[in-house]
Amino acid sequence: MSFTVAIVGRPNVGKSTFFNRMLEERKAIVDDVSGVTRDRQYGIADWNGKSFNVIDTGGFVPKSQDIFEREIRKQVLIAVEEADAIIFMVDVATGITDLDEAMTQMLRKTSKPVFLVVNKVDNHDRLLEASEFYSLGFDKIHFLSSISGTGTGDLLDEIADLIVEEAEEEKDLPKFAIIGQPNVGKSSLLNALTGQERTIVSEIAGTTRDTIHTHYNLFNKEFVLIDTAGIRRKAKVNEDLEFYSVIRAIKAVDEADVCLLLLDAEKGIAAQDLSIFAMAVKKGKGIVVLVNKWDVMPKETNTARDYEIELKKRFAPFSDLPIIFISALEKTRIFKAMEVALEVYDSRKQKIATSKLNDKMLKAVEAYHPPVVRGNQVKIKYVTQLPVVVPSFAFFCNYPEDVKTPYKNYLENQLRLNFKFTGVPVRIFFRKK
Repeated sequence: MSFTVAIVGRPNVGKSTFFNRMLEERKAIVDDVSGVTRDRQYGIADWNGKSFNVIDTGGFVPKSQDIFEREIRKQVLIAVEEADAIIFMVDVATGITDLDEAMTQMLRKTSKPVFLVVNKVDNHDRLLEASEFYSLGFDKIHFLSSISGTGTGDLLDEIADLIVEEAEEEKDLPKFAIIGQPNVGKSSLLNALTGQERTIVSEIAGTTRDTIHTHYNLFNKEFVLIDTAGIRRKAKVNEDLEFYSVIRAIKAVDEADVCLLLLDAEKGIAAQDLSIFAMAVKKGKGIVVLVNKWDVMPKETNTARDYEIELKKRFAPFSDLPIIFISALEKTRIFKAMEVALEVYDSRKQKIATSKLNDKMLKAVEAYHPPVVRGNQVKIKYVTQLPVVVPSFAFFCNYPEDVKTPYKNYLENQLRLNFKFTGVPVRIFFRKK
């Protein structure tokens, strides 16, 4: 189950700095010029052993004040609709503005938890000034400084308390999520597979509020398709549509066992595709890459092999991926794609016998020993698969902290060589024997 927190607020209150602090990485572009965050930013935060999705709703570069307010309003409404909790950020240095007041009105209508966060409170005087924000009438109010991190822990504690960890229920049917940019053919693929027009296309962007689940049961194959399409792109809703489809993709990835990342053959792979791919890997989902609209590509200039090599370079270091060239329109290789997705699903679920694992992996260790670190010879004695959903392996050795990334990569490659993990992220841990 996924829990999503959206950060809203007018531009330049410090949303991106706070976002980076929650993720502990510099992901959003931070600048003093208002409206720098043009791309939607999203990531996974971990706190007190709980993970949740964080979305930074960037500000806009206004052409006029009205357009500006309208765009912000759209984003706030989407965030309120789609997220499980909202962080409403304001700035003590400027005090309460008209935009803050307008946002307060919108956020009052939701039953979801709203945390009012007064940013840039970094000294005693500012704390006194910040008390004016009590007048906005929110129960949950936090005074903090995004830059120094003062006060962020209490807020994260409260967010973590809202997340109820659900037991991993036994999933009956494989769940496949079709993810990718708008207009790559997600709806066409779904309709081609099911042979019916399932996806609602409406004049209003984002009418299909939740992901659509389609039960597929044909040709002795049975699974559930999670579709994130059903949104018509219009010039006016371009900005927030992108944001909306991002939240939707995150939810679909959380629900799925295997993600079908759909690319447009002519356009290739975009930054947002790589972000969604990285997120799916981090969440330990199986991945199949589908290159759609292959029928329109000029054959002599661009063979599938060259295209595949280029794609794998972009996906590195995780390049052990099935890549299938399809046409949703012509129904070319779409059923092959589902067969491969089912294989990836099975690979992700496989449990390898400890004896077999040790037989293969200790031979690999024998063939290439871990490098000596600080005069210590690392000796790996034993390996076992951990009882978790994502294929994870514990290597027991005398100096676990001395095993470096290159050797870890070597072991992962050996696991992939000896056992079938194509399209499946693998996790490796070193434990003290």
